[in-house]
Amino acid sequence: MEMQTALPEVIVERHGAIGRLRLNRPRALNSLNLPMIRMIDAALTDFERDPAVAAVLVTGEGERGLCAGGDIRMIYESGRERPEEGAQFWREEFIVNSRISAYSKPYIAIMDGIVMGGGVGVSAHGSHRIVTERTRLAMPETGIGYFTDVGATWLLPRAPGEFGTYIGLTGRDIGAANAIHARLADSFVPTDRLGDLITALAASATAEDISAAIRSVSGEPPASPLHDEFSLIDRCFAFDKIEGILDALERDGSDFARETLQMLRTRSAISLKLTLSLLRAGRASATLNECLEREYAATIGMLSNPDFYEGVRAAVIDKDRNPKWSVGLAEVTPQVLAWFEKHDGAPLFG
Repeated sequence: MEMQTALPEVIVERHGAIGRLRLNRPRALNSLNLPMIRMIDAALTDFERDPAVAAVLVTGEGERGLCAGGDIRMIYESGRERPEEGAQFWREEFIVNSRISAYSKPYIAIMDGIVMGGGVGVSAHGSHRIVTERTRLAMPETGIGYFTDVGATWLLPRAPGEFGTYIGLTGRDIGAANAIHARLADSFVPTDRLGDLITALAASATAEDISAAIRSVSGEPPASPLHDEFSLIDRCFAFDKIEGILDALERDGSDFARETLQMLRTRSAISLKLTLSLLRAGRASATLNECLEREYAATIGMLSNPDFYEGVRAAVIDKDRNPKWSVGLAEVTPQVLAWFEKHDGAPLFG
């Protein structure tokens, strides 16, 4: 009997004029681990050097999504005893995020299904970002005692108004229309046209061909009910302190404001204050790499933050969805946040 060889966790292949990266951990919603990050990085090098490759395309295997994020279970299990493993994963992941942003060839991401955390990192920094009617995009980190990373502290402040602040703090998932509004995606392609798109991309020799191929199958995304809440979001999330945001939501009193307030009150206080601080710093930053350096410093602090382990326990390990956070908002002082602003590791970028 012939033995079948298991496919790698990232399937790297040439398909006509495109180099394809197919994230291949469908049972884990294509969550990224360190070997996958290294495979992506090596493939980007090979594709960049290959004159026959006009563009890179990243997709997720399975029916459920592009990528649900980084492998936080691994970091949870190794973090206390072998913190260097989590630090190395984040280090290499963030460097790849930067590389995607600056890539010399068109980088196309099909953001179908679930696209969260690290999945945003390997897609939203690309040059051509495609969403579908199944897209559920989120940066859900405040719900697991972590913070908005993978360069999202650069991306989210560049959304219109305070919509990026809302996405980062609440962790709420958004669909195609809102992903495009937030400038995290560019085009809407219905899922039943994705096959046509990939065929057209494979025959595309130039950047103009690629843009034309995407336009030929693009349409208007389904309308979002969040559209009616943009002015409230801009008004209530304009504050530079979490307490100001909570007070504004409480004063507003609408159903949406109450729902948002309730959501924020379930999040880690450390995560909320750290995320808001990093988002505001990102708004004032000149480059993505500045934000990634800041985020990397914060990840080192996270490896000794009890809220991170408690959040992952509640969401991923025990799945009771009932985290017991270590401190309240009043206890998260500037001195506590300062802990996340320094680390002893080498900088990501020289």
